[in-house]
Amino acid sequence: MPFYNLHTHKFTTDANTLELVNQYPWEFDAEIPFYSIGIHPWYIKEERLESDLKMIEEKLALKECLALGECGLDKRIEIALPLQIEVFEKQIALAEKYQKPLVLHLVAAFDEVIEIKKRLKISVPIIIHGFSKNEQLAKQLLVNGFYLSFGKYLLRNPELKEVFQSVPNDRFFLETDTIEERLEDVYLLAADYKSMTLEQIQAQVKANWEKVFCCKQ
Repeated sequence: MPFYNLHTHKFTTDANTLELVNQYPWEFDAEIPFYSIGIHPWYIKEERLESDLKMIEEKLALKECLALGECGLDKRIEIALPLQIEVFEKQIALAEKYQKPLVLHLVAAFDEVIEIKKRLKISVPIIIHGFSKNEQLAKQLLVNGFYLSFGKYLLRNPELKEVFQSVPNDRFFLETDTIEERLEDVYLLAADYKSMTLEQIQAQVKANWEKVFCCKQ
């Protein structure tokens, strides 16, 4: 059974893994078979915003582009939050237009993103990648319809065990992001935490993937 990697910056060509490779519009690689594309809040450049959004829209129309991301909000960087929100909301509009899920980078802006989701009545699935926060916040996000993806912090922070266990089986994904550890290591730990076999956790992530990405792979 294949592994599904919700978010990675490293395309490995592993035949047994379907990777959602993060791409940026200004350095797009057409050789990558499946990808997300978006403007990360760290890399917002107003002078190229129009061309970046145009490229994102072009790729969202293609079946190889499974999601828009990573995009989102980060309150710990110098880029002004109003500009971040403006760019984020423009990307949300594109995701809605092409009915593609959103993969979010989110730092210290959870209340803001919940407000935006409600205000804009976002209909596409939204996945917060690299989740590392507490159970209370996880529950708040789940109640508001978000999916949570776990990776490096699950491996490195034992306190996330109970958080991960509290997430319903149909609402999580697994990822590597930028880490050197194998995706299988993430799956093995996740299986242990959920008292499942490796094959059971693979089957669960596969089911979640097919639900969120509408079998676009």
